Amino acid sequence: MRPSSVLLFDLGGVLVHTRGFAAVKAMLRETAPAEVLDEQAIRDRWLGSPAVRDFESGWTSPPVFAARFLEEWQVSLTPEAFLDDFASWIERPYPGAEGLLRFLRGKHHVSCLTNCNELHWATLAPFLRHFDSPFSSHLLGEIKPDEQAFLAVMNELRVEPEVVRFFDDSRANVQSARGLGIRAFLVHGVTDVRRVLEEEGLL
Repeated sequence: MRPSSVLLFDLGGVLVHTRGFAAVKAMLRETAPAEVLDEQAIRDRWLGSPAVRDFESGWTSPPVFAARFLEEWQVSLTPEAFLDDFASWIERPYPGAEGLLRFLRGKHHVSCLTNCNELHWATLAPFLRHFDSPFSSHLLGEIKPDEQAFLAVMNELRVEPEVVRFFDDSRANVQSARGLGIRAFLVHGVTDVRRVLEEEGLL
C-alpha cells in the first residue's frame, strides 16, 4: 500500500548528534585560513568533496576514502588514525528523538534519507529500527543534494512529492527537495523538528 503521508528525516544534526564538522575543523585548524574554518564553509566543502561523495555513494572502501580524503583536504594524519576517529563521529540520538519517532509512526510513514557510509550506518543500526523505511546514500548509490537521491526514495516508496515532508539541516539539501515539489524544512535538532511538525499540523 502506498503511504498517504511520508515524513522523511535527515539524521545527523536533525535527530542524531554528530561531531563530524567539529572534527574536520579541528583537523584543519593548524593549516587552514580562518575563512576555511567557518562551519558553513566546511559543510559546503564536505557536500562537494569528491572523496566524500564517492564514499557516501558506496563506490569506494573505507581505506580508499581515507587516503583520498587526507590528500584532498591536506590533513596530516595516517589513514588508520583518521578512520579510527572517523568511525566515532556518530555519537547518539538527541534526547526525545526516539519517543518522537514512535509517536509519529502511529500517524505517518516515517523514513530517513541520510548521506552515510558503511561505518556510520553500522553505528546507527539500533536507532534505525525506529523508521519504517531507512535510506542511506551508500546503499541507494545516490547522494544529497542531488535530485536523484530524492527521486530514488520516492520511487521506492511509490509516492508523489506532495505527500512527502522532508527535514534537513543543510540548506542545499532542502532547496534540492523543494525543487522537486517536496515540502522541505531547514531544521536543527529535535526541538526545531517538533516546532515545524506542530506548525504543519503533523503531530
